[in-house]
Amino acid sequence: MGDESAGRRRRSGGREGNARRVSGFHLEQMPWRIPKNPDRPTEPVDPEGVLAIHKGAMRILSEIGIEFLNDEALAIFRQAGCRVADQNVRMGEDFVMEMVRRAPASFTITPRNPERQVVIGDGHMVFVNVSSPPNSWDLVRGKRPGDFETFRDFMKLTQVFNCIHIAGGYPVEPIDIHPSVRHLDCLFEKLTLTDKVCHAYSLGRERVEDVMEMVRIAGGLSHAEFEASPRMYTNINSVSPLKHDFPMIDGALRLARRGQPVVVTPFTLAGAMAPVTMAGAVALSIAEGLAAVALLQYVAPGCPVAIGTFTSNVDMRTGAPAFGTPEYMRATQITGQLARFYGLPLRSSGVCTANVPDGQAMWETSNSLWAAVQSGTNMVYHAAGWLEGGLIASPEKFVMDCEVLQMIQRYMEPETFATDPDAIAFDAVREVGAGGHYFGCAHTQARYQTAFYNPIASDWRNYEAWAQDGAVESPERAHRIARGLIDGFEAPPMDPAIREELAAFVARRKEEGGAPTDF
Repeated sequence: MGDESAGRRRRSGGREGNARRVSGFHLEQMPWRIPKNPDRPTEPVDPEGVLAIHKGAMRILSEIGIEFLNDEALAIFRQAGCRVADQNVRMGEDFVMEMVRRAPASFTITPRNPERQVVIGDGHMVFVNVSSPPNSWDLVRGKRPGDFETFRDFMKLTQVFNCIHIAGGYPVEPIDIHPSVRHLDCLFEKLTLTDKVCHAYSLGRERVEDVMEMVRIAGGLSHAEFEASPRMYTNINSVSPLKHDFPMIDGALRLARRGQPVVVTPFTLAGAMAPVTMAGAVALSIAEGLAAVALLQYVAPGCPVAIGTFTSNVDMRTGAPAFGTPEYMRATQITGQLARFYGLPLRSSGVCTANVPDGQAMWETSNSLWAAVQSGTNMVYHAAGWLEGGLIASPEKFVMDCEVLQMIQRYMEPETFATDPDAIAFDAVREVGAGGHYFGCAHTQARYQTAFYNPIASDWRNYEAWAQDGAVESPERAHRIARGLIDGFEAPPMDPAIREELAAFVARRKEEGGAPTDF
């Protein structure tokens, strides 16, 4: 992120920013960079309100407690002096805050390609691909169960788009691969088709240990080098309300002990899994999240962690989840206030309830993405490709979302709010004078290629020009872009010896049976 990166940022608004030709398909996109949010966060509640939610969360932890379905975690809490009765753990505010203070305010994660390093925290904002839908949808085939071929297609899109910084969970679950070896095949493809930061599902000891070893091999690292700094991460969810399950806590402990980051993200739906009020839902979510953070910081002081928010609401007419709602936006903003109160990086999500990539999909997703901006979010999960409340991943939606992500990145660039004499442009105003135009003046000619954002999927022509060219609507344009990128994809380079070692590890673990399918 030195001078060369700064130079790329200066070009990023224009058509020469990063044009990529893929087997005849031309994609103009902004160059790789990690944006930094310059805006003051939106703060819906005053400092007294933040303190009230904090005190509510502390009271939940001390008087009601959290259930941990993990014997190791229960033993650790007993050792720490917490009150443990069966699987219920109660902890006081002093203990929780002492543990939270151990956590770093920001950290970096370095994948096999060091140029793809990301910063989590310190005002930075990184975007993660859609993760974990069981189904996919596209314009040609409609909705269908996830498979390995479609998984690979999404990994290619994840690699190609510079505004996607992290290859998170499986963009679609490949159900044609047996669960015992699915993680081996998926991580091999993820580590060879992309060179970005990747993620391990905390679903059993074998899966977590296998992924850590595969990331180590792919990076050409010794065990000591792998554990010296973050190279990957996991995200865990609580089982709301008030419960953490066995495999996710087990995986989180394994990563934390080896210095790898853990994002703790309670999934709470106001009116169903949490109180119907936003303050109550956030307080419950914070209590569940901090309970796990406290555990990890007791075991591995200073290990990198982030607090996540996935608080939305249900449709009270049907009980179905709703996303991208005003309540979702407020919950995200308020959780951002709490994350800053604790000094922890924040994760939120780009979400919608729409079933296809239509207008509803984009207004709900835009609501959630701009809520991420307003809240000071550092890691945005499901930033591209999410549909049907997380049950569908769509390549068309992926492309359409990347358009929004690029706009957010452009919005954050310093030149969009510069006020130096060159930006004030007094000489240009004098040159053009009254009644003239700025198209031909020297100030414009020197900047016309970089002055404004250039879209990848939007069509800015008038109706007549658009209709004469076939009247192609946004989802179809996005479909053509996705297919062009997938069909012309070229994988990033990898040392053949490392690839061979990685393949040998996968083959050996498959021979050993992979991972159990129950916990």
